[in-house]
Amino acid sequence: MSAAHSELHYLDATTALRMFRSRELSPVELMEAVIARTEQVNGSINALTETLFEAALRAARQAATAYARGRGLTPLLGLPVAAKEKHGLAGHTLSQGLIAQKDTLATEDHPVIARIRAAGGIIHTRTTTPEYSCATITHSPLWGVTRNPWNTRYSPGGSSGGAGAALAAGLAPLATASDIAGSTRLPASFTGTVGFKAPYGRIPGLAPLSADHYRGDGPMARTVADTALLAGVMAGRHPGDHTSLADGAPVAVPASGAEAARGMRIALCIRLGNYPVASDVEANTRAVAAALREAGAVVEEIELPWTTEFISRTMFTHFGYLLGPAMEDETAGTEDQLAPYTRRFMADARAAAAANRFVDGIRAETQIQAQLAAAMAGFDALLCPASAVPALEAEGAYLDGIDAGGVHLEHYWQGHMTGPFNITNRCPVLAVPSGMAECGIPTGVQIVGHPFDDAAVFRVGAAVEALLPWEQRRPALQG
Repeated sequence: MSAAHSELHYLDATTALRMFRSRELSPVELMEAVIARTEQVNGSINALTETLFEAALRAARQAATAYARGRGLTPLLGLPVAAKEKHGLAGHTLSQGLIAQKDTLATEDHPVIARIRAAGGIIHTRTTTPEYSCATITHSPLWGVTRNPWNTRYSPGGSSGGAGAALAAGLAPLATASDIAGSTRLPASFTGTVGFKAPYGRIPGLAPLSADHYRGDGPMARTVADTALLAGVMAGRHPGDHTSLADGAPVAVPASGAEAARGMRIALCIRLGNYPVASDVEANTRAVAAALREAGAVVEEIELPWTTEFISRTMFTHFGYLLGPAMEDETAGTEDQLAPYTRRFMADARAAAAANRFVDGIRAETQIQAQLAAAMAGFDALLCPASAVPALEAEGAYLDGIDAGGVHLEHYWQGHMTGPFNITNRCPVLAVPSGMAECGIPTGVQIVGHPFDDAAVFRVGAAVEALLPWEQRRPALQG
C-alpha cells in the first residue's frame, strides 16, 4: 500500500474501484477501515443517524467474492455510501429529523438509494439533516448538533450537513445529498468536499415533491471524478418521477486536469449583485479565477443585477406555495415539537404566499433566468462563491438574521449565494473547494453551466481540482 493510501478511510472511490479490480484491495478492508474511523471520530461531529455495519460487512464480503470471480462487476461494487436520512431505506426510519416521526419507517427505497444498491454500492451509514431539510445549519431536537470536522465550533452547513461532515472526516467516500436552496453546495463549501446540483429532472426524486422545480437529489464526494461517478449512477428516467429525464451520456471527467480549462471562456461574478461577500471568501474565489486564467482559460469579470432581497422574496414565494404547505401538512398538531428554525421557515413561506401570487413568483423567476442567460452569453460557465459568509455557528439558529460584511441581512439565507441557481434550476452547478477561511474551515466556489450542460461544469471542476489540489488536505479531527 502506498503512503497516499495508508489512510484507507480517505481513499477516493475511483481509486478504490481500480484497486478492487486489480485485487490490490478488498472491499472488506475498505469497509473495515471506514467503520473503524467512524467509531473513532463520529462522537466528535455527530454526523450520523444510523449505522448499518453488520449488513455492510456482509455486502462487502459478497463484493469481494464477485471481484475474485471476475463476474457481476457493477459500477459501485463494494463502495461504502453514506445516505442522507431523507433518502428512505425500506424498513428503516424516515423521520426527516422530526421527533413526531421518529418511529416512521420507509416502505420502499428512495429512487437514488435503489440505483446505488443496484450498482453495487453499500449503504453503511445514514447522515443527519436539520428538520425537514429546511435549514443551512444541521441540528435538531431529535439528533442534536452536527459539527464541522475542520473546526467543531462551526456547522458543516445544511441541509446535507451530515453528508459533508462524514465525507470530510473520512467516514465514507461517497454520500447522497439533496438541494432546494443550496443544501448540497453549502455543505460541500463548508467542509472542503464536492457537491453537484444536477439540472432539474436529471436525477429522479420522490413524488409528489419531485414536481418542485427548485429541488433535486444528487451526489457528494471528496473528488470531482467520484462526484461524477455517483451522479451517473443516480441519473436517468424513473417511472415514479414523471419529471425525470431520459438517460444521457455519463459525464466523463477530463484526465487532462489543468489542461481541461484551456480555451474555455469563464465569467467571474464575485457578488451576484449585492451579496456582502467576506474578504477571505472573495480572495479565495479570485485565486481560483487566477489559476484558471493561468491555465489558459479566458476569465472575465461580470456583474449581475440581483439583490439578496429580490432573490429571497422570489424563493420564499415559491416555498409559500409548495414546500411550506407540505411541511404544515406533515407537522400539523405537532408544532410544539418543532425547532424554532422550522417554525420560522413555515411562517416566512406563509407570509410570502400571502403577499405574492403564484404567478408573481413565476414572473420573478423568469426575470432572474433571463438575466442569468444574458450574463452568461458567450461564456462556457460562470464562477462565483457558494456562500458570502465564511461560516455558521454549529448551534446557531439565526432567527434574527445575520450580520455579513457590515450589513445586517433579515434572513440568514441571504448570506448564501446558492438560491439563485435553484431558481434557474435547469443549470447544472458543481461546488468545489477554493481555499481556507480565516476561521479555519474551507470555502468553496460554484461552477454554473448553461442549461443541461453538465459536461462543462465537470470540465472546469476537474481543472480547478488539478490547479488547486485539495484531496490530501485533512481536518485535524481527534476521536
